Amino acid sequence: MTRPDSAGRWILAGLLVSALGCSLFTARPFGRDSSSSAAGTEAARRPLPGAGGAGTPSLFPAFSSGLPADATPTLCDANAEFGADGSVLPTAAYIKGIRGAAQSLPLDCESRSAVDWAGYFGVEIDELAFFQKIPPSDNPDKGFVGSVYGQWGNIPPHSYGVHAGPVAFLLRYYGLNAYAYRGLSWDQLRAEIAAGRPVIVWVVGHIWQSTPLTMTVAGGEAVLVARLEHTVILTGYSATTASVLDGATRYSVAIPAFLDSWGTLGNMGIVGRILPARPDCAGRAVELVP
Repeated sequence: MTRPDSAGRWILAGLLVSALGCSLFTARPFGRDSSSSAAGTEAARRPLPGAGGAGTPSLFPAFSSGLPADATPTLCDANAEFGADGSVLPTAAYIKGIRGAAQSLPLDCESRSAVDWAGYFGVEIDELAFFQKIPPSDNPDKGFVGSVYGQWGNIPPHSYGVHAGPVAFLLRYYGLNAYAYRGLSWDQLRAEIAAGRPVIVWVVGHIWQSTPLTMTVAGGEAVLVARLEHTVILTGYSATTASVLDGATRYSVAIPAFLDSWGTLGNMGIVGRILPARPDCAGRAVELVP
């Protein structure tokens, strides 16, 4: 994909993009690193493992979660640690103290969500520095597809975005406990919120509906994609609603609408811990490793 120069170039204020979703952004000087915490600053200095001179690898190296080789990183809906029917979970839970901002580039919603999520855990990361470290790829499960200045609503190989695996890998590089899964359940999300851990989730638009597509990318891999792919941070829930942080905007939607939109890309998200393996049952959550 085409990347902008890093010499403090301002994004053109007149850039013609959609005014919604991943295309809702605020112009900032590209390449500026405003990292302030020790962890974020140190991470910004050192190259990624396996990186070239520019500090950006063409493909992330394999990552080991530390689980035994015969353990499958899954958590079952039934007999989960918070109860089979979720009754142990509170009826409502909300996370305070997490702040968001409008994204700086037309299609870097994943980077914006990532740095807002990291900030909640005390690690300040510059959004543009984070984006520059995501490798380009034809496969969104491996890296960023297309140009970050593209039009929102495309599917690969056109400008699209990136899925959870590479984002979680990069967050771990910055020192955070971040793990990407597909096939998460609503109770698993509720358990994370009740424990005080927000969750980055992949949805469609601003919790809209869409049709999932399975397509074959370079290399012959089948990948699940959707038009208007977008990320928000789940920050709370009640008996009837899910509350999200969408860039700088907070809102709540009915749970069925949230589940429908979140389910389009296979119930994908990033959580702040390795979910416990459950070899005693057929789990649905599968860790995504780029």
